Amino acid sequence: MNIFLSGARGQVGWELQRTLATLGTVAAPTRQQLDLTDASALRRYLRELQPDLIVNPAAYTAVDKAETEPELARAANAIAPAIMAEEAAKSGATMVHYSTDYVFDGSKSGAYAETDPASPLGIYGKTKLEGEQAVIASGIPHLILRTSWVYGLRGGNFLLTMQRLFKERDQLNIVADQFGAPTWSRMIAEATAQILSQKPFSTERNMSGIYHLTNRGTTTWHAFASAILTRTNLPEGKKILLHPIPSSQYPTPARRPANSVLSGDKLYAKFGIALPDWETALDLCMG
Repeated sequence: MNIFLSGARGQVGWELQRTLATLGTVAAPTRQQLDLTDASALRRYLRELQPDLIVNPAAYTAVDKAETEPELARAANAIAPAIMAEEAAKSGATMVHYSTDYVFDGSKSGAYAETDPASPLGIYGKTKLEGEQAVIASGIPHLILRTSWVYGLRGGNFLLTMQRLFKERDQLNIVADQFGAPTWSRMIAEATAQILSQKPFSTERNMSGIYHLTNRGTTTWHAFASAILTRTNLPEGKKILLHPIPSSQYPTPARRPANSVLSGDKLYAKFGIALPDWETALDLCMG
């Protein structure tokens, strides 16, 4: 396959460069080579490349900044994937698009299924939902993979932030009333390749749709931080206190869903894929 991969320098995109290489030739332009928010440049690139598969992990992920930069967020999260889907429809390509737990408002008591109504709280979630809707509306064969609390050993994420703060401080206040499943970027990429190797877009076995793809289990940001701390080698004698606090004591420009847990039942039923527990994944990532 001829594969177009966006956001190749991001957490998930970086890992996808490796896993997708087993499926075909991967074109992964940098932001300097292709600005995804430049609509004409994006269309021109895709028409010249003529990919068989478009894989789009690129996104505007600054949740709080999105509240004051809605057009930038919309350009990356909604308009760019819409253009990719439009070009895919013209050329006969298929598409994998990544979305987020933040399309939900967090009011549900249990894990969210793909059929639960989306109701995002902020600009980030709203623009990601618009991107999903654009891909679906194009009518192309597609997979929309929603994930949550993504972390890895590169980019900007909670794991790396905690490791930096452990060096700088002795005490940290961490939110303890938001629930979700930390998901390692490498496992997202590996699962994606596993799904694609099953030829989900074949006419006799069309699996197009939305799927939830996260590590299993449930935790809070405070418990996640504690798990990172126990796996971190601190200087001899250094102790760090992690204080659990409610979200109300850590106000942010964008509201976060109190419950971000996504059910992976549909993914397992359709493709036989279930990611391991989040603590197992963290062990592998930090091991």
